[in-house]
Amino acid sequence: MKNFLSLFKSKAVRITGIFMLCGILAGLILKPDASPYFEIAKNLDVFASLYREVNAYYVEDVEPYKLIKKGIDAMLESLDPYTNFIPEEEIEDFRFVTTGEYGGIGAVISEQDNDIIILEPYEDSPALKAGLEAGDKILEVDGKSTKGKTTNDISKILKGQPGTDVTLTIQKFIDKKTIKVPVTREEIKIDNVAYQCMLDSNTAYINLKGFTQKASREVKDAFTTLKDNGAKKLILDLRDNPGGLLHEAVNISNIFLQKGREIVSTRGKVKEWDKVYEGLNTPVDIDIPMVVLINRGSASASEIISGVIQDYDRGIIIGERSFGKGLVQTSRPLSYKAQLKVTTAKYYTPSGRCIQAVDYAHRNEDGSVGKIPDSLRVPFKTKNGRVVYSGGGIEPDITIERKPLSDLASVLILKRMIFNYALKFHKEHSTIKPVKDFVLDENDYKQFRNWLVENKFEYQNIPEREVEQFKTRLEKLSVSNVVKETIETLEKNIKANKNDEYEINKEEIKQLLKEEIARLYYYQKGYTEATLKNDQCILSSKEILNNADRYSALLKGK
Repeated sequence: MKNFLSLFKSKAVRITGIFMLCGILAGLILKPDASPYFEIAKNLDVFASLYREVNAYYVEDVEPYKLIKKGIDAMLESLDPYTNFIPEEEIEDFRFVTTGEYGGIGAVISEQDNDIIILEPYEDSPALKAGLEAGDKILEVDGKSTKGKTTNDISKILKGQPGTDVTLTIQKFIDKKTIKVPVTREEIKIDNVAYQCMLDSNTAYINLKGFTQKASREVKDAFTTLKDNGAKKLILDLRDNPGGLLHEAVNISNIFLQKGREIVSTRGKVKEWDKVYEGLNTPVDIDIPMVVLINRGSASASEIISGVIQDYDRGIIIGERSFGKGLVQTSRPLSYKAQLKVTTAKYYTPSGRCIQAVDYAHRNEDGSVGKIPDSLRVPFKTKNGRVVYSGGGIEPDITIERKPLSDLASVLILKRMIFNYALKFHKEHSTIKPVKDFVLDENDYKQFRNWLVENKFEYQNIPEREVEQFKTRLEKLSVSNVVKETIETLEKNIKANKNDEYEINKEEIKQLLKEEIARLYYYQKGYTEATLKNDQCILSSKEILNNADRYSALLKGK
């Protein structure tokens, strides 16, 4: 981007550059005949004249790149959320999306009360080796204050060439001491397989969080290892997996399907790019009973796998209806090392269905888009004749909706009370039992509640909010003292019963505490393991996999 910006060093050069570009293009294609490119040329000419007028008469100096970048972004945004302009300075982030690798310190950071804090240093990362911990507040990076900066701003600064150094000034969470910590950046690799284990003596579990390069190799290695450990059944967890590289989804599907089977096809404007993807490799196991877990956060490549498994009646899909992203993006090179990620096709599962949920081609009058209504979803059939539908994502064979958090638990998370108490617990306990054996007892929960009181935790529950809103409306009316007294009594009763919420939601809060504490001791793998024990989708999956008759009946549509 530096080369790009250098074209605009002087006012004269930057204006001339823009108009030369538009003028050349217009000159090449602006002809009297009704060329298919006439509208392009005409509008480029309009754009050039518009910019000339803005630059000449706008009251302040105009920065060409910033103004044009806004125009580009707005133009692409009108198409769909996935078609994006990627300038040179953002190429590293784009590379991470496809490779899962970047140069940096290896830590998750977040904003809290206008500060930047470390949520989690990755296992074996430069951040961890340097002594950085969850809860550390980042005050400065290389002597520059983080005040007023966003997580994205700081993330960009922390990334860099492996082998280079960055110095962080941090404030420790517990004792509030301020220290400087030098960190040497390394190549950070984020695994696609976040966790794998044997849930029991014969049921394997693989949690797949991404589809970057080598995702299929990771899944194959994990599955092979689990089979060697006695796996006779498999749960593949694709929940909250937003997708990634299409060919990795094809290769992962191929692990469970016969070689030569159609897995997905793509169709777009450029017919030469239309393609049918088949399994090219020898599968690992085409018979093992399997369940695929999906939810609203499962998109794109996740939907390719769940769709093909469903279409061939190869396994049972459990969870929530998936996101519904049936669009394929292609990266196209632009001048000055920039890239265009553009939607070039839609993909179709073997039964012929496209699972795209949102119709970006037909917008409402206000520019908004709507989902394809269920009444317009077209029926298709699986190998065994079960009816499945296009549009609206992948519909699971067994629907299990995610249970929403209680109001109290949501506020505890939002205000970082769960996170902060986990940090305190971690400081006071050098070790804990393995995750499968670790439990928080009644005394632990009592200590947590006492800590909330000490830290003056307050929140307004739903009944309190409703009464508050009701009182606001009544202020505009003339009401009797009896009504006012009734409302006061109601408020007192609500406050008196408020403590009951801690008992009603005790198990939920203890589970959230366990998950956060497990993350601090055992990192992401520990967190994932902690979520499994009471996971309704996991419990339902095991139940079905242990009942061969029901498993078979579901695949036959009975």
